[in-house]
Amino acid sequence: MAVAAAKTRLFLEVRRRLQSALLILSEPDEGGMHLDVSITPTSLLMRTPDGCTETQLPAEVRLAPSSCGGLKYITGDGLHLRLQAHTDSSPQLISVFNQSLQAQECCTFYCQSCGEVTIKDRKLLRVLPLPSENWSALVGEWCCHPDPFANKPLHPRENDCFIGDSFFLVNLRSDLEQEPKANTKVICKRCKVMLGETISSETTKFYMTEIIIQPSERSFPNIPRSQFVQSVIAQCLVELSSARSTFRFTIQGQDGKVYILLWILNSDSLVIEPLRSSGCVKKFPLLEDTSEADSGSAWNAIKVLYQPCIKSRNEELASTWESDISVHPLTLPSATCLELLLILSRSNASLPLSLRQMNSFQVAFLKM
Repeated sequence: MAVAAAKTRLFLEVRRRLQSALLILSEPDEGGMHLDVSITPTSLLMRTPDGCTETQLPAEVRLAPSSCGGLKYITGDGLHLRLQAHTDSSPQLISVFNQSLQAQECCTFYCQSCGEVTIKDRKLLRVLPLPSENWSALVGEWCCHPDPFANKPLHPRENDCFIGDSFFLVNLRSDLEQEPKANTKVICKRCKVMLGETISSETTKFYMTEIIIQPSERSFPNIPRSQFVQSVIAQCLVELSSARSTFRFTIQGQDGKVYILLWILNSDSLVIEPLRSSGCVKKFPLLEDTSEADSGSAWNAIKVLYQPCIKSRNEELASTWESDISVHPLTLPSATCLELLLILSRSNASLPLSLRQMNSFQVAFLKM
């Protein structure tokens, strides 16, 4: 096979539920050089006269080389083939929020962007999930007598933390020197990032994409911003789609403006995209800039379709989605909506050409 060694890229997506894998060897930009590809149950090996690149699969994944089929060449994209992949069952999704928020523990709230302490040594006696956003309307439908919860919003007490779709509600009355006004932004003192907003004189909403909550005896975990945002939003989407049987979402800012239309295709993907290197080097950069990608592992990811709605794009479709009760809104700070759009765009640009579009939507992966 005549391809350019230095420019050859390999893309592998394993679907856990389907027990299948898609392998793509991308087409070089120019020139040509002999390339041999070897597939074993546990690895992929690409050899050229200049060296080789070996990709070791995760321990829970085994390929079936004899099942290779569907071989085809797509101009401008590369060589495609499909094969069976034996994997363990999909890993159980355990929310990082529930893991971090254990009742009876003293917790510290940090700004995820810079590590500034927002709340220090708060003992949480109750960590409870909030009902769906339309819970009050549903109670009105179910009750044959006046709604006992009318005009009684759920507000946390001093040692409570209520968990919503994409936010935490906490009581900050004892932490503030003066009584805050409702509907005002909460800004990090150090880096000036918007962390949340006040709901009332006692209740503050912190967005999950902006805050890390750790037991006080642990230190602040320095997680790259892009990785953190992807993980939090991916988990929110998977949990919501499972709980509410919905797969379409509008990603909107705290001002109510829609930034992204997002549609979950699947949540069982394992994606590996190693770069070509001289010598038998094992690397697993995944949907990131090459300067950042040296993680040495594959990633579980959700596959999504998306449409940007900035600069008046897709206004008609966004309006249709907003009026559809099967579409769930997910609210984030406006700056984070733009961050997410950039993450999706980078992911899309890193995919083989044939995988970047589906109908009128763009395709991307979000790391779990």
